[in-house]
Amino acid sequence: MGKSDDYYGPTAPGTTITVSDPSDSETAAVAAGLHELEAESAHWYSYFQTFDFWAVILLGQVLALCITGTNTFSTFLANLGTSIPAFQTLFNYVLLTLIYLPVCLYYHGPRKLGGIILRDGWKYFILSFLDVEGNYFTVLAYRYTNLLSAQLLNFWSIVCVVILSFTVLRVRYKWAQVAGILVCCGGMGVLLASDHITGANGGPAANAVKGDLFGLLGATLYGLSNVFEEWFVSKRPVYEVLTFLGVFGVLINGVQAAIFDRQSFASATWNGAVGGYLVGYTLCLAIFYSLAPLILRMGSAAFFDISLLTGNFWGVIIGVHVFGLAIHYLYPVAFVLIIVGLVVYFLAGSMLGDSKKPWLGDNQEGGVAGIGTAKLKALNTARKKALVAQETGAV
Repeated sequence: MGKSDDYYGPTAPGTTITVSDPSDSETAAVAAGLHELEAESAHWYSYFQTFDFWAVILLGQVLALCITGTNTFSTFLANLGTSIPAFQTLFNYVLLTLIYLPVCLYYHGPRKLGGIILRDGWKYFILSFLDVEGNYFTVLAYRYTNLLSAQLLNFWSIVCVVILSFTVLRVRYKWAQVAGILVCCGGMGVLLASDHITGANGGPAANAVKGDLFGLLGATLYGLSNVFEEWFVSKRPVYEVLTFLGVFGVLINGVQAAIFDRQSFASATWNGAVGGYLVGYTLCLAIFYSLAPLILRMGSAAFFDISLLTGNFWGVIIGVHVFGLAIHYLYPVAFVLIIVGLVVYFLAGSMLGDSKKPWLGDNQEGGVAGIGTAKLKALNTARKKALVAQETGAV
């Protein structure tokens, strides 16, 4: 039986589709698996009962802890008189290159990798540029503005992600997703209010206007890079994306560090403690970059950004135990609000959550069948329930 609309149109759950052309089998399996999964969304809480929901919530908190770790090590470095934002991030891109380039060469081979560079190299360069500059200008903002203003500007990255996802990637947000984002932002607002009440806003700003403009630029670049990376990891293997993010990141960040960090590098403190803090910073950031594609596949760039809001709470825990800060009673309230917002985000969602990407097609034919993708979930479901079979045997 040849290709027909029967493979892509509605089918009853549990129906087996037969194909004779092996080239059609994967597409047919995905179509059948997606329909089976979406048909299981019988209740508003269906997604909450899945492994994916708890995995994506946990991943978000691990990433928030990684960001807290990088901020903590950056504070240690600054306290020792070593403030080299571009140079200290360079090691992260070097480590990503050392880890993922050999993996990419193993799977693709030199010839195929060369073809990818010629075809898509400019796209990966843009992704790396947005990522490097987002890091740089966000750190730079803290030099000129106070902590309260810098944290407020973090909201702008969420706004950018939502606008870009809606206009460019054709994502259509449900009422629960909008409500979840607003609840999370409300929790962040409570956190900022407590900082203002206690005076823990970083003190007076050296140049508030300049710092706020840098922060706004950094948040915009972050939003752009997050959406772009979500698009990339839904279509390409994670090891490929991280390879090019690392390689181009080394080049871009290296040039930037050579230009802008020379004076800071010369006057910085260099000892064993600084070396240890740089190692800790690099490891936290490398783990963050390695896990981020999974949450972008299983969730979305919007969920990714609002998950990181809890990093401010984890930062307070570090501050209390490491820097001797006092915790305000509103901090737990803010944390609970953000977590509730993350849960609300998935209300009335399907069993696929945000893993089914609209830009990949109805049957995710434009995507890669990688870990965390809706395409792989659909294929596994179809094979497990024998929804698709060839005339010569099961697929």
